[in-house]
Parts: sequence; C-alpha cells; structure tokens
Amino acid sequence: MTFPTLARRAFCALAFAAPVLAFAFPNGPVEWVVPYAAGGGSDVVARVIASEMTKTLGQPIIINNKPGAGTNIGAAYAAKAKADGQVVLTADTATLSTNQFLYTKPGYNAEQDFAPVGLIARFPMILVVNPQVPAKNLQEFLAWARGQSSPAAYASPGAGSPHHLATELFADGAKLNLLHAPYKGAAPAVQDVIGGQVPFMFVDTAAGGSHIRAGKLRAIGVASLKRVQGFDSIPTLNEQGMAGFEAYAWQGMVAPAKTPPAVIDTLNKDLNRAIGTEAVKARFQALGLEAIPGSPADMAAYAKTEREKWGKLIKAKAISLD
Repeated sequence: MTFPTLARRAFCALAFAAPVLAFAFPNGPVEWVVPYAAGGGSDVVARVIASEMTKTLGQPIIINNKPGAGTNIGAAYAAKAKADGQVVLTADTATLSTNQFLYTKPGYNAEQDFAPVGLIARFPMILVVNPQVPAKNLQEFLAWARGQSSPAAYASPGAGSPHHLATELFADGAKLNLLHAPYKGAAPAVQDVIGGQVPFMFVDTAAGGSHIRAGKLRAIGVASLKRVQGFDSIPTLNEQGMAGFEAYAWQGMVAPAKTPPAVIDTLNKDLNRAIGTEAVKARFQALGLEAIPGSPADMAAYAKTEREKWGKLIKAKAISLD
C-alpha cells in the first residue's frame, strides 16, 4: 500500500470522526444558570438535581445564581452563551411564558433563543388566608371578600409573578374586585399574611407549605385539578366550584438555541434520570413539588400552552413591568 493511499484513508477516517469529536460532551464543568437568588425554591431544586446529574455526566455542575428583572438577567446571559451544552438555564413560567408580555425588551427571545431540554417540576399554588379571616372554604372566602367595604387586598412576591397572575385569573373567574399588594419576594409576602397586614394570597407549596402545616396560614383551596400529594386534606378550587381552575409556578431546563441534538439528548436523559432518583423524589415531596419529567418536545408544547394562557390574561389586564 502506497503512502498516498494510507494518507487518503487516514484523512477519510478523521473526516468521519470529526463530527463525533465536535459534539463531545461534556468537556468540562457545566454551568447551570439559576435566575434567582441562592436559597430560594428554584435554587434548591437546581442544586439537588445537579448533584445527581453530576454522577452520570462525569463532570461537576456549577450553579451560577444570576437574579434580577424577573429572570431576564440570567436568561439573557444564558441566551448569549456558546451553544455546546456547557451552559444551561433554569427556565420557568416567567422566562418562557410571561416576560415577553410583561416587558417590552426582556433581553432575549423566549421562542427563538433557547433549546428545550426538559421540564423539571411544578409548584402547586394554594389560596391561603390569615387565620383571623372568617373563611374555611371557597364559598365562605368569596362571601367574605364580597362583603368587604373596599377591595380586599392580596399579597404576592411581586408584580408579574405567577402568584400575582394566578390571583388575577382567580379574580376574573370569581368576579372579585381585589387590591394587589406586591412584595419583593415570597418570604416577606408570606410573613405579612401570617402577621395579618394583608389578609390573603396565593402561595406556592415551597414557600408556604410549612406555614400551612404549622397552622400559621389557613388553606382555602389548591389551584390544581387534582389534590396535591402531601397536602391531600386541602380540596382543590376546582372541586369547590371553580371548574377547570389551575395555576402553577413551573420550571425546566433549557440550553442556548442551536445546541446539538446529541447534547440535548444527553442532558435530557440525565435530567430525567436525576428526577427519578430517591434523593430528588424526597426533596420534591418535602417541598410539595410535582415532578414533570419528559422530552424536549413536551417542554416546548407546555411552554407554548402556558404562554398563550398567561399572555391573554396579561394583555387583558394591561399588566406591564416596564
């Protein structure tokens, strides 16, 4: 065999191998951008899943908290990252379904700048009141709210938050005139409902679950079609007369657009495996979260449905954060 023949064969072998080498993943630590401050529900979820995913990816996953502007800061950062899977983002209700309606210039395009990896979990919402409010079920709550001399006030972690939008959706369905009291985060909002400064709010299970169990907040109803595991004694608003009412805060993982499909597939498989581990299941149960593993296509479809639902409400209510 002549040298030119060997050279040609070697070149062909390298040519066929090149795409495989180009898609080698991961080739170093993976950066997981969480667009919220450390210690919150989204941060906790990312860290427990990252711990499990690291075991199969073979590289550490480093959490990078980039809070601010309703997830826009972290999302814009991740959208501009190299599309090789080495940077992923926790993308939630705000990032993919509401911010494009709440902000004129969020800094990224929710439908074009990201490749879905997979859904992670939903945070069920619960309508809660201060124990001094004379209501123990939906009908009693509606009678109380309608009987106030001025619009009943409700707390939320902030304007445009899933909790705020859930309450506006609830107000529309129940024909209530309410007054919004936005806070800078779930913790201060919950504390003021406990303290009686504001009579009620929609709270997610991660932020309010322990207070419900301790009797500091009284649960009126869950904003889902089925009762929530761990809070089985709380009836849904749906079964109390608000047919079809549901509202969640949810989150999943995305990568920058044009990330190779092989990389997305690897991330998706490891993400779903991590969600199914006992460690993650136990943590989710403690937080009252509903795991929602699935494919990238499942996530894309879910985000689209949520975008249509909340976009319609935001436009009708003329809610803006600019």
